[in-house]
Amino acid sequence: MSEIIRYEVSEELANSGFVEAGDFIFLSFCVGNVGGTVGEQVEGALDNMSDRLKQVNLTLESVVKVDVMLRDVWDIPVMEEVFRRRFKGQYPARKTVSTEFAHKGGSNGLKVQIDGIAYRKNKA
Repeated sequence: MSEIIRYEVSEELANSGFVEAGDFIFLSFCVGNVGGTVGEQVEGALDNMSDRLKQVNLTLESVVKVDVMLRDVWDIPVMEEVFRRRFKGQYPARKTVSTEFAHKGGSNGLKVQIDGIAYRKNKA
């Protein structure tokens, strides 16, 4: 296994935004457009994920697994519509759960968070 590389390391939060380990990229706390609609936040989270993947020369097509956390489980159809548009049939395996976020902004703030795993074959 090659070295483990940690990106976006936060001493304050005691975490890394994403970690490269061998052929896999582990992405955490992908969020965006906080305070917007659920659809806007799903788009923002996928934009955040995509921007991180670009740093290691990958795209959303390399994502093989996601965990989607929603404030309201009834927003799953909204999330699925965005996924159809963004993943274009190349869907990752997915788990979707509902959670109360302990995040500034309360119930009008964070509504969506996505964590993911991407795969890179034969890193050059």
